[in-house]
Amino acid sequence: MKAMILAAGLGTRLRPLTYTIPKPLLPVGGVPLIVWNLLLLRRHGFRQVLINLHHLGPMIEQALGTGSKFGMRIIYSHEPVILGTGGGIKQAEPHFAGEPVLILNGDTLVELDLEALCDFHRTSHAAATLVLREDSDAVSWGLVEVEEKERKILRITGKGLADSVPTMSRMFAGIHILHPRLLRQVPKGVASSIIDPYVKAIERGEPVLGYDLLGYWSDIGTAERYAQAERDVRAGRIRLEARQSAESRVPLT
Repeated sequence: MKAMILAAGLGTRLRPLTYTIPKPLLPVGGVPLIVWNLLLLRRHGFRQVLINLHHLGPMIEQALGTGSKFGMRIIYSHEPVILGTGGGIKQAEPHFAGEPVLILNGDTLVELDLEALCDFHRTSHAAATLVLREDSDAVSWGLVEVEEKERKILRITGKGLADSVPTMSRMFAGIHILHPRLLRQVPKGVASSIIDPYVKAIERGEPVLGYDLLGYWSDIGTAERYAQAERDVRAGRIRLEARQSAESRVPLT
């Protein structure tokens, strides 16, 4: 399975930091955030990664290069006009060769067994699998309602099926596996959200499943959460050493 990291965002909530540094290159524990994600992918056997770029994209490409320093092959999808999660993934679709693809957000710090996630997706024959978190503030993040027994997602932000079966409340953690067939109706070259084809798949009765994340997760979306992530690294709540050897540490400059 190939992987894609979404790294085209503007990082508006972290300005003024992101005026001159794209959010995926902001250092956490002295290492660019996107490198944490690359090393997570490598640790779980991924060797081909596509990264979409827009805001200060050349800086990301210069920092990561071909991926050889990580033992990976990185290719880039350039977006002259930012396309959002739906349009960005749609533009990259030819690289997926009709096979399922794992998507990660380039501004998220996470500890997750990706191999177990991929096994779950394959054995359940899901059209898409969304990694979810239990969170008391799930409504603010965007409520995802999941059927308790079969892990089927029934509604995302209120859209989907009207079934009245018992559900669990979750939030989307920004990590997902999808089959490219779900992209058929996504318009090319137009900004959109990947949530829209997921909702349509749910309405058609296709299996869109939830996979609970129990490990560390942080969306580096605000100055407060960025500062908290730094404290978490210092406290050992998430460790870079588990992902790479000391000699392969990648500095910002």
